[in-house]
Amino acid sequence: MSAITGTRIDEVLQKAVESGTMPNVVATATNADGPIYEGAFGPKAVGKPDPVTVDTLYRIASMTKMVTTVAALQLAENGVIDFDDAVAKYRPEFADLKVLDGWDGDEPRLRDPKTFATVRQLATHTSGLGYWFWNADLVRWEAKTGTGNTLAGTEDAFTAPLVADPGTKVEYGTNTDWLGLVVEAASGQKLDAYFDEHILGPLGMEQSSFHPTDQQRENLSAVHLRGEASGRWEATSVDWNAAPDWWPGGHGLYCPPSEYLRFQRMLLNNGTLDGTKILEAKTVEDAFANQIGDLDWPEAIATAEPPTTADFNAGPGYKFGLGLLRNTEDIEGMRRAGSGAWAGIFNTHFWVDRTAGVSGAIYTQTLPFVEPAVFQVYIDFEKALYASL
Repeated sequence: MSAITGTRIDEVLQKAVESGTMPNVVATATNADGPIYEGAFGPKAVGKPDPVTVDTLYRIASMTKMVTTVAALQLAENGVIDFDDAVAKYRPEFADLKVLDGWDGDEPRLRDPKTFATVRQLATHTSGLGYWFWNADLVRWEAKTGTGNTLAGTEDAFTAPLVADPGTKVEYGTNTDWLGLVVEAASGQKLDAYFDEHILGPLGMEQSSFHPTDQQRENLSAVHLRGEASGRWEATSVDWNAAPDWWPGGHGLYCPPSEYLRFQRMLLNNGTLDGTKILEAKTVEDAFANQIGDLDWPEAIATAEPPTTADFNAGPGYKFGLGLLRNTEDIEGMRRAGSGAWAGIFNTHFWVDRTAGVSGAIYTQTLPFVEPAVFQVYIDFEKALYASL
């Protein structure tokens, strides 16, 4: 199974489940040649006997974003998308979006943006779009207008206003959902079909899908929430909309950890996996490079919806590439400078460290996102992995 003696890593993961910090956990790691660690602990649903494995299906949520970004990068390589074009060139409805510039009493104050947003800004979260769970103004706007957010899977999510002028700040938001719409417009394919033909199929990611079958759902980990009375993890029916108006490039994939590891390994290998080229090496280099200039990823983001996410405290020294959060300094005992990473709302995380030649990921299915005790397991796993190299 593993090319690493995983005793210390196993201890970290097993303790996380036995202590109740996580209901289940799967962790994986690879080098350029293939998997070097795989570990799985706990049940798919608390109270049920079936255990998780590296082939269990997880909602990878915003880890979908890098797959969508790769799709856009493929189209850019083929000359079908120009990342410096206005988003509205591909999706004219984007030009209708205003900037939410405050409130007059209970009424939102909207104005025209000072400049147009580009495709590159979608891929770097600098277009001005936000997410409600990290932006109180969007929580208020959704309540006022009665529109759904992107997780609802309804088209009115794309009427949400900008919360900053394009290019003026990093604001994590629905950018990659819009990028998925750009991919559809430029390719002439629905996003699920594009993924299958150009990314998932070629990489051998046969179980990864926006729309798992009933049989695949039997292999799906439940999303767990803490019981109000007990404080212990309880399995729930929380899930994405099974029949959304659009395939969400920002969050919609279900994927086994063993298959996403193939995607990570492709990035580690400069765009090629086992002789199958997904991206040119120069394109991968661009994805891992700073694409936001003098702007910075926020050191701290306060939650606007505590049941969904805790505060996110990245700390200083982070930039954004294309679809990837980039650390500018080595992290002691962990990834090297220039690594790229991202995560999903149900506490799935991955990173790709091309300097050390290793990529890892960790999966559970809980809310809120980055709950400190849960996030610490991610850190402990990464440290144990690097100590084993």
